[in-house]
Amino acid sequence: MSIPPPLDAAPEQRLHPWSWLFVLLMQLRQGLVPLIALVVFGQRGDRDEFWLSIGPVIAVVVLVAYSVLQYLTYRYRIGATAITVRSGVFARNRREIPFARIHNVVVHQNPLHRLFGVAELKLESAGGNRPEAEMRVLKLDQALALERLVRQRGQAAPAGGEAALAEPAEDVLLALGPGEVIRIGLLSNRGWVVVVAVLGAMLQLFPRGSVSDVIEAGGRQAFGYASHLHPGMWLWAIAAVLAVAGFWVLLRVLSVVLALLRYYGFRLSEHERRLTVASGLLTRMRTSVARRRIQAWTLRETALQRWFQRRQLRIDIAAGNPGEGERRDLRELAPLATPAVCDGLVQHLLPHLQWPPARWQPVQRRGWWRLCLGALCVVPLLSAGAIWYGGPWGALLLLWLPWSAFRAHRQMDRIGYHLDDDYVAVRGGWWQRWWRFAELDKLQALRLTRSPLDRRLGTASVWLDTAGAGMGTPLVLQYLPEAEARAVYEQLGRALAKRRLRW
Repeated sequence: MSIPPPLDAAPEQRLHPWSWLFVLLMQLRQGLVPLIALVVFGQRGDRDEFWLSIGPVIAVVVLVAYSVLQYLTYRYRIGATAITVRSGVFARNRREIPFARIHNVVVHQNPLHRLFGVAELKLESAGGNRPEAEMRVLKLDQALALERLVRQRGQAAPAGGEAALAEPAEDVLLALGPGEVIRIGLLSNRGWVVVVAVLGAMLQLFPRGSVSDVIEAGGRQAFGYASHLHPGMWLWAIAAVLAVAGFWVLLRVLSVVLALLRYYGFRLSEHERRLTVASGLLTRMRTSVARRRIQAWTLRETALQRWFQRRQLRIDIAAGNPGEGERRDLRELAPLATPAVCDGLVQHLLPHLQWPPARWQPVQRRGWWRLCLGALCVVPLLSAGAIWYGGPWGALLLLWLPWSAFRAHRQMDRIGYHLDDDYVAVRGGWWQRWWRFAELDKLQALRLTRSPLDRRLGTASVWLDTAGAGMGTPLVLQYLPEAEARAVYEQLGRALAKRRLRW
């Protein structure tokens, strides 16, 4: 079943015949915990055992019927300028999705999709946390053809044939080999995700207190065995170092495994001013967005990445934020690359900008202590409590104060901003450094704020809002003298009044 030419009178099409199976699996995954609870905890008491045993079967039958009905009632039509989707089992819905309004196209393939030769397609527009349309599932060639049709903005798609369904030529901007993907894992702390998930699962699955009892009993047994060996202080120190080193190696291994699962085969390509990112080892993800939909840019590097001359490039796009557990690979144009490669990508995609800026405007340093104000308030209290319960050794916590002061000094030294006729940029951080910038045409709102501490120090902050901004680093010019902040606010206000918003 191939996609017909995009005519307004084009016939409606169904999803893949196995679509109902994938919808059923998704619903079973979401309802797995209630079903287990019904089977396990429903046996308690003097309830009718027949209904307790037949209840889960009835629930599965209902889910199968609902999945089949969803497949039978889902239709889509490809028009000249829009896609029409009709769906709903009891409440019927009809959605018109213009091609020009589609900001992001996601083609998703997990191992089961790849076994059946199908893919899940999502069409996203600006705003909202849910896609405009979710097609579970289409043949892989159909999904790629529909993605290409969106990229061509309503131009006629090729009609059938292997050559017609072949991918058009694309310019590869960045490709990561297995070695670079392994380096991503080695230079990140993704392994903590697995450790925290395992601990959370253990606390949920095992009775309360049993995990701590096992750890305590194992610790006592190990300590008792070691005490019989009469080790010296240096042996205890070596054992502690080996334990820390072993745990660190385990974290690195887990981080490498997660990096391979997510970024294996990473490729950033460009075709007709549209960017496409494809990656994944078991689950393949292919996302596509027009370059003009990019709202803001973020460069970030940790201390470990900086030592190895690596950093990452992320973007904000005018589309809904991914839901819990969803991937959004297109937000990472470069998961890990050299500074020269990252700057080259920015210069290629934004040729009218001068990046990096020739000069950064610094901020006043006399208020550096505000960056360690939290430590100045909390650490003495924690140290006093530690001394009360643990004796003089608790005073060691006060050593955190000079480190906090040193870090605050270095952070204030790096804070700066750049503003010209085309874009605004801010930078910050010291141990973990970041740069964030956006074109003036993409700014949507301005805010001038002054906290009580700002009023005391005579400073202010200018907050800049763009579409698609997540919960990460905000685009804000902080700790400016009040007169300078008001001048920047008025300058940006005049620039925004003369420009048309592009998103």
